[in-house]
Amino acid sequence: MAESPPVLFPGSFDPPTLGHLDLIRRGVDLFGKVWVGVAANPGKAALFSSEERVAMIEIMTDGLEVEVSVIQGLVVEAARERGVSVLLRGVRGSSDLDLEYPMAMTNRELNAAMETVCLLARPEFSTISSRLLREVYEAGGELPRLLAPSVHAALREKFPPS
Repeated sequence: MAESPPVLFPGSFDPPTLGHLDLIRRGVDLFGKVWVGVAANPGKAALFSSEERVAMIEIMTDGLEVEVSVIQGLVVEAARERGVSVLLRGVRGSSDLDLEYPMAMTNRELNAAMETVCLLARPEFSTISSRLLREVYEAGGELPRLLAPSVHAALREKFPPS
């Protein structure tokens, strides 16, 4: 029997959080393997390069059935090229769902076979966002309990304590 393609979990992951890791682990439990697609969006200024984000996720997911790579262009096209028909997304609250629903419908317009599976964030991760974490570290704070140690260290490198 041929191995089925993994589910694709796309995102910017700038930086990756323990909330992302929780979704990846749950995706592996549900689908057997997760392909984490780190979006390279040239129109968006990222704190970490695509390569740095890939490396951080690889460290975080060591030992899991996970593949991590950079994806360029439309997520749905990257998925189609690999034969992937399921996208994994995380939803922290109703505002995330308001964003995810039209994105899922647009992806389905682009590829009728594309399904989007949304996993609800666990309560302890429901307030985490990469953007807020960047802002906290930039302002001199830190929230290591929400990050893998390697990601916390990378943020401290970018924003050394004063």
